[in-house]
Amino acid sequence: MSERLPHEKGFHVSWDQIHRDARALAWRLDGKGPDNGQWKAVVAITRGGMAPAMIVARELDIRTVDTISVKSYDHQSQSEPKIIKSPNNDLIGDGTGILIIDDLVDTGKTLEAVRSLMPKAHVATVYAKPLGRSQVETFITEVSQDTWIFFPWDMALQYVEPYRGQ
Repeated sequence: MSERLPHEKGFHVSWDQIHRDARALAWRLDGKGPDNGQWKAVVAITRGGMAPAMIVARELDIRTVDTISVKSYDHQSQSEPKIIKSPNNDLIGDGTGILIIDDLVDTGKTLEAVRSLMPKAHVATVYAKPLGRSQVETFITEVSQDTWIFFPWDMALQYVEPYRGQ
């Protein structure tokens, strides 16, 4: 038996599934903000957190949305995270009342960098892997550390040969 490459233990997520899971995330967060249950703003970690953040903001009627851009992946290779765009400092302050949304926490290094700017923010992800789970207060689905999640914004539909061949 040959060894699998990291991306071969794949978890494919459709647009419908990410929408359902992001709505479930919103339901878990509803009424949990520090201001009588309300959140001040959503900060999406770009790029993967943008679609879930949009859905969470809509479901919770949060009109103030900003982004933080962190580069930690080059395709499927992870490196040290680098913040390349920060949210409005007047808006976020120390993070109190801010809801940080990302698609996935993997090792937690990206969220460590984000938390250094917003230590009191609430971090929520749709999916979580064991190494990074401690960086997240709220998530929907845990996947194994060796699973590669294929998100719909990274995929295109194409024909696949049957398993049994011809």
